[in-house]
Amino acid sequence: MLYCGLKNYKKMKAFHAYDIRGVYNKDFNKDDAYKIGYFLPNLLRTDKILVGRDVRESSPEIFEYLCKGITDNGADVFDIGFSTTPMVYFATAKYDFEASVMITASHNPREYNGMKISRANALPVGYDSGLKELEEMVLNEKIEINFNNIGKVLYLDVKQDYLTFLKGYLPDLSDLKIAMDLSNGMAGLLVKDIFGTAPSYLYDEPDGTFPNHEANPLVAENIVDLQNLVKKEKADVGLIFDGDGDRVMFVDENSKFISPDLMLAVMADYFKADEGGKFLQDIRTSKAVAEHIGARFEKHMWRVGRAFAAAKLREIGGVFGGELAGHYYFRDFYYSDSGLLAALILLSVIADKKKEGRKLSEVIAEIETYHNSGEINFRIAQKAQAMDAVKNHFFGTEEPTAFFDFDGYRIEYADWWLSIRPSNTEPYLRLLVEAKTDELLHQKVAEIKKIIGQFS
Repeated sequence: MLYCGLKNYKKMKAFHAYDIRGVYNKDFNKDDAYKIGYFLPNLLRTDKILVGRDVRESSPEIFEYLCKGITDNGADVFDIGFSTTPMVYFATAKYDFEASVMITASHNPREYNGMKISRANALPVGYDSGLKELEEMVLNEKIEINFNNIGKVLYLDVKQDYLTFLKGYLPDLSDLKIAMDLSNGMAGLLVKDIFGTAPSYLYDEPDGTFPNHEANPLVAENIVDLQNLVKKEKADVGLIFDGDGDRVMFVDENSKFISPDLMLAVMADYFKADEGGKFLQDIRTSKAVAEHIGARFEKHMWRVGRAFAAAKLREIGGVFGGELAGHYYFRDFYYSDSGLLAALILLSVIADKKKEGRKLSEVIAEIETYHNSGEINFRIAQKAQAMDAVKNHFFGTEEPTAFFDFDGYRIEYADWWLSIRPSNTEPYLRLLVEAKTDELLHQKVAEIKKIIGQFS
């Protein structure tokens, strides 16, 4: 029996609201990965853990030490190899695992890595639902290795079952010209097995060095190549995936980027058989979405991030949901998010619209009835004070039509609204404003910037 004492620290830098993530060998290292692996069976009370990973340069070492920790605690590892994050969710729920880990840093630059942890039924483990306890175990509890009870690492092939599931959603796309940017991310493992050679592809080989652009579709410079490809090929639609394949975003036939929240309104057309059901949006979602589909679906709004959204969609028994960041959640996918499933569903709607003679840009124009600032980031220390100052300013001038105080503040008026919230993953205060006119939008953004500027 080997005993190992650990130093007592109050907080680990890589533990966040949604996952464990940071610059590898700075915010966490292989020893941390080992300890996380060791205590995970205790946290989730299981003797078998499913593990997948992306192709980042640090993923093999993290995998090795994570698995060593799991097996040193007497639990078995079921290794599914290279995978997308949604593939891990699928396998967790389908094969009845009580715990799983996806080794990935999603859209972050190459020097980052991390872990997304799930429990039974692919329910996310966030800081408020397990990561805090795991962090405390790693920092404070002893490691005791019983060399007579070492677990095994077993390989589990889940790819074919996952592809079969996804292909069940594959529509007739023969009349649709598609361009795709895989961002050298993990969606490249699966995309050609689903869509074949018909689409025009960019950066479809997984490469953890991300040699062409970072795997973050929300950064404008990262979608330029896709926009150029759409123009060159005269495509009807362009798609871009993030690093671990749990997000997808779109550009229209004119190469204009479509705000991901607006695609929720497009998605509603796919779920016509479920009209009257509930859908979930995050606190930043455009008012246009609910105004467009509110007569058909019951809106529910909740906090940003999978750790909150997946659990909430399950709680309300919702049909589908989504976020401004390009995550889309589905009742029929264990209330989890999948970039490829979202792509199949949305392409099905876009193909139907084309048969009706309607372009994607025309569909979006009907939905997008507000002028939107996009997320504006402020790097300030006094986040709470700045948020309260904004709230108090507008409450003092006019009574809002609606107010929400979870995940920051959302303050709504008849012809404009704002969302202001602290980032859960980065040192920013995030502001988003929408208004019925461009003039009103610029006026309100300038007004709010002046208030926040007092805290810079």
